[in-house]
Amino acid sequence: MSRASVDFLTIKEELMKDQEFKEEYENLRPRYELISEVIKARRELNLTQEELASRIGTQKSNISRLESGNYNPSLDFLSKLAKGLGKEIHIELR
Repeated sequence: MSRASVDFLTIKEELMKDQEFKEEYENLRPRYELISEVIKARRELNLTQEELASRIGTQKSNISRLESGNYNPSLDFLSKLAKGLGKEIHIELR
């Protein structure tokens, strides 16, 4: 059984033609950019989710939920997370 291969960028380009999809995509962009940055920083430090959770005094499940996009963290949590990763958090309104 063969599977057809479809390029993500091609699908995204097609979906972005739908205004409702495009608006929701743009609304979620900051969340997923943050998640990507957290995962990247954690991996650069060779930390497991459990090790990062221990560093910031939370449970592994909170880190896992954040990284999967199933957790809407507070600013306090994000500040602790940044510190645990040796980073600073900056918020910008444009």
